[in-house]
Formats: sequence, C-alpha cells, structure tokens
Amino acid sequence: MATIRVNGLDVHVQRLGYTGDAPRPVVVLIHGLLIDSLASYYFSLAPRLAEEGMDVVMYDLRGHGKTSRPPTGYLMEDFVTDLDELLDALAVDRPVHLVGNSFGGAVAYAMAAAHPQRVASVVAIEAEPPARAWQESMYAGLVEGNLVIERVTEWLRENPGERNARPFRAAGKMLDETTVAQEIPRSRLIDEDLSAIRCPVFALYGGASVLAEQAGAMEAALTDCRAVVLPDRGHSVLVEATKETYDLVRDWLFGQETHALREAR
Repeated sequence: MATIRVNGLDVHVQRLGYTGDAPRPVVVLIHGLLIDSLASYYFSLAPRLAEEGMDVVMYDLRGHGKTSRPPTGYLMEDFVTDLDELLDALAVDRPVHLVGNSFGGAVAYAMAAAHPQRVASVVAIEAEPPARAWQESMYAGLVEGNLVIERVTEWLRENPGERNARPFRAAGKMLDETTVAQEIPRSRLIDEDLSAIRCPVFALYGGASVLAEQAGAMEAALTDCRAVVLPDRGHSVLVEATKETYDLVRDWLFGQETHALREAR
C-alpha cells in the first residue's frame, strides 16, 4: 500500500507489474462512485493484466477508500486534475490506457478530452462521457436520489450480508459529509459531438442496462470506437461477467499496443 500527495490529497495507490527497467504498457484502472474503491479491481482485472505484462496502476478516487475525503472539491475537473497529477507523481511520461468502470469511465473520457497527449486509449465499462445526458443522469441519481437508491436496493437484495452492506454505509457517510452530490452534476461538460475525445475507445455494456442503448451512437460519434454489449448482464458487468470482461479488455489493450508498435516502425 502506498499513499502519494496529489493535488492537496493523500491518494491511496497500488501498482502491479511495475519493474522500473524495461517499460511496460501503463494501464490505469479507475473505479466507480460512492460504493466502490480500487479493491474491486483486485478481484477482477488487475492481477492478471500485470501477470500478462502490463504496468497496472489503481488508485482510490478522492473521498473513496483510503484516499482523503475533503468536504468539497468534487467537480469532474477535480477528478481529472487528481489523475493528471498522479501520473506526474508516478513519473509516467508515456500515454496510458485508461480503464474506467461506471463513473470511472466518465473520468477516463474527461481525462482523454482534457489531456489527449496523456491518453493512449479509453476502455469504458458501463459508462458514458460527461456530456449533457451524463449530467442529467448524475442529477437524477445524486440530487433526486432515485437512481442511487434503486441500485443500492437491487444490489443488496442480490448480495446480502454485513460485509456487502458496509460500503453502502460508507457511501451514505460520504454523501452526508461532502458536497459530492451537489458538485458532480455541476461539472464542466464536454461538447455533445464528443469531438474532444480523439483516442481509440472500447465501450462495454451490459445488455440489461439502460446504457446499452448508447452503443451504436458511441460508434457513430467517435472517430475510433468499438462497442460491445454482453447480453443479459446489468450495470455491474465487471462483477457479473468478470472473465468475459477481462478477456475483452485484455484483447483490446494488447491490440492497441500492437498497433502502436507497427505505427512506430
């Protein structure tokens, strides 16, 4: 476990597969909002990506896990600055692959738009770019509260037990003690045409999720985008279909690296 001072915060970071000598492709895993932390990647993508030759960086977003929880500072711009400065602190000087789950995917899209030179590709798992539709969804889920309550209730019903209830209590505490719910919907948005996102994108959706309806539109809007929908899976596709998700993400990442090497020759 490591804590790095970034943008005025103590950020909890884990790094797997880093050797310090021969450079490896850098993959940054960004978790979801409120009930999530970097721990979710320990049980899904991170260990195997490192074993297969990737330099894997995981970190707890501000307010989450073991990272500092300031009372304010939860605009999307703050999350992007955290990531940008984290890469500086880790001395990562090459474009990285960003893998974001749910809200983490929105952070990945925003980072790609704000700092295109730092992002080799984006893998967005059950996520949407922080444009107008995303803002409306965040407002409904955080300010009106309906979406968050529905997802929490559904998840607890499917995964009962004290261990699983604990993250939701932590989420409630975060909502009580910070302005996260009020600030996120007020974040600076990217243009509706998504022209600011110029890197290759792999978008993965669960077929039973409302976000799956965006698959075709994302492929049409972005210059280089592949969208895949996993039938009968919901918003928690990373948990519901871990092996399928891993295989798809791994193949995409190695495919991007192979393409980059060919272009460099």
